[in-house]
Amino acid sequence: MLLAVVAREVFGDRMLTAIADSPSLPRAELAEARELARRFKFPLEILRTGEFGNEDYTSNPSNRCYFCKHELFTHLEQLARERGLAVIAYGENASDLSDFRPGAQAAAEFSVRAPLKEAGLSKDDIRRISRRLGLPTADKPQMPCLSSRIPHGEVVSPEKTLMIEQAEVILRELGFSEVRVRHHEAGPVALIEVPAEVIGKLNGTETFDSVEASLMAIGYARVMVDERGYRRGSLNIVAHASSS
Repeated sequence: MLLAVVAREVFGDRMLTAIADSPSLPRAELAEARELARRFKFPLEILRTGEFGNEDYTSNPSNRCYFCKHELFTHLEQLARERGLAVIAYGENASDLSDFRPGAQAAAEFSVRAPLKEAGLSKDDIRRISRRLGLPTADKPQMPCLSSRIPHGEVVSPEKTLMIEQAEVILRELGFSEVRVRHHEAGPVALIEVPAEVIGKLNGTETFDSVEASLMAIGYARVMVDERGYRRGSLNIVAHASSS
C-alpha cells in the first residue's frame, strides 16, 4: 500500500497497481484492495493467476512461493508490455532478507525491483511512514496467502484454502484480529495460532466450544489451539532449516 501511494504521487498516470486473484487470496483482502484503490485514486488491475493448475505449486514444496511468484510475474510482464510500462516493482522490504523467500528468486529472474528493500526500509519503518501518511494499513496485521497455512508436502487445493478462509473469518468475528488456522489434512485438523496474550481468551470454555462447533461445521474433524502462540513465518523456519 505504501509503495502504491508513493508511486501514484511520483508517477501520476504513469503507474498501475495489480493484485493476483486466486483461491489463495481471501475475499476480504480483495475487497479491501479495491476499496483502497478507489479511496486513494490509483488504478488497480486484478489478474486471475493460475498457480493452482501447476503441480509444482500444489504439491506444496518448501519453495512453493517461487512458483506462485513466477506465475504472477509472468502475468505482470505481459501487462507491463501491453501498457507500455518499463519497470515492475513489488513490496519486498529489508525485513524479508532475514526470512526464507523463494519468491525473491523469481523476482530476480524477471528483473522485478523492490524499492522498499532497496531503500533499506524494514517493516517497522514502513508502518511508521504509513502512519505519518495516514494510511489505514499502518497497523494492519500481516496477511500471507492462505496456502501458507498448509504444511509443506501436504497438497494445496482450493477446497482447503476455502476452509481455512472460513475458519479465520469466524475467529476474526470473535475479536481475534491476528490469527492463523493451520490446516493438517489428517482429519482434517485445524490448529489455531493466536498471539500468546490472548490464548487464555480462546481457551475459555464458552469461546472454545463455540469455535470448535463452528469449525467442525465447515468440515474440520478436530480443532486444537497451538499453546506456543502465533509465530510469524513458522513454516518458513522449518523450510529454511530443512534446506540448509
